[in-house]
Amino acid sequence: MEEVIQTPVASPIHQATYSDEAKVASTMQDLISSGVEIKVLKPGDMVEGVLISAGKNEVYIDLEGYGVGVVRGRELYDDQASIAALNPGDKLLVSVVESENKEGLVELSLRQAGQSRVWQTLKEKVESKEVVRTKILEANKGGLMVEISGVIGFLPVSQLSIEHYPRVEDGDKSKILGALKSYIGQLFDVQIITAEPDEEKLIVSEKAVMEKEMEGKLSKLKIGDIVEGAVTGVVDFGAFVKFGELEGLVHISELAWQRIDNPKDIIKVGDNVRCKVISIDKGRVSLSIKQLSQDPWLEAVKKYQIGQVVKGKVSKIMPFGVFVELDKDIQGLAHIMELSHDAVKSAENILKTGEEKEFKIISIEPGEHRLGLSLKALTEAPKTEEVVAEEKVE
Repeated sequence: MEEVIQTPVASPIHQATYSDEAKVASTMQDLISSGVEIKVLKPGDMVEGVLISAGKNEVYIDLEGYGVGVVRGRELYDDQASIAALNPGDKLLVSVVESENKEGLVELSLRQAGQSRVWQTLKEKVESKEVVRTKILEANKGGLMVEISGVIGFLPVSQLSIEHYPRVEDGDKSKILGALKSYIGQLFDVQIITAEPDEEKLIVSEKAVMEKEMEGKLSKLKIGDIVEGAVTGVVDFGAFVKFGELEGLVHISELAWQRIDNPKDIIKVGDNVRCKVISIDKGRVSLSIKQLSQDPWLEAVKKYQIGQVVKGKVSKIMPFGVFVELDKDIQGLAHIMELSHDAVKSAENILKTGEEKEFKIISIEPGEHRLGLSLKALTEAPKTEEVVAEEKVE
């Protein structure tokens, strides 16, 4: 079916402006043969117009080259305040709702056009990296809700600044939420990093505001530097240390040479520590405390030998075996298969946490911080029935 294209209908309120050829053409064929470009609006199109008149129930707008448009109903009431400030002749950006209503006018929306303008402005702020001040409206476990130019946005926890990042022990989600809720009502400076109108997705970052300033400070820092600072937070995966205007993380594996189950066992908030900078990546500084002291495992070869019988305390029982503390720095592992000559279903059937026992060293790997222990190697394996039978024959 062929699409019928109608020329814009002149309103009794305002005669639309056309080229000289269009004014004298009396039929569609005249227009086509004259070569005049016929403009057709579609729902969703954005177009600029000039205000003709604004009443309580209807607003008429001249759309040059298209005819006359009208704003009415909810579209009018939603924008009543802004319309009251307009005067005839003022230019307006409007959105097409219907290309031609039963009166031959173009049905328009100021509200939709306003939303488009807002999203366009937000996208421009992404490009310009403009800093925007916004109030925290609400909090959830993933981050904070904000509002910018009437659009609700999201500030993820990962995009919070060092100052506001929640340092919660054991990663307790309810405690994290409590820390985030304490920010409700506060004003944060953020940058818009994502503005997608089709998905109505607005994401902001507080951390990005500090990036340029942080880049300058981080540029003065290099791997291998020794820094001194105070512990600002202890979590299950390590400890945060603030030194000067910067902050870094000491991972649990970099706190000490010995095995650590809980960072709180050896470090607490407020402790003053010396650290070595071991990594600088995407604004994140990784620190190490243990690398400022000699690796005790380097002396293990001198102190312990394969075949040596040593006394140790069972520090932890795992499904695969038990960890045994030989001294304050060295722990060995007795695999479950090394606990008895017989099959062992659970290490707890053989040993208890805190129990002191003698073990035999069966392997030493200082570079890997591994020392293998055996309980069964201290005794001879029971003779099998075949061996007993052979001995009787002899």
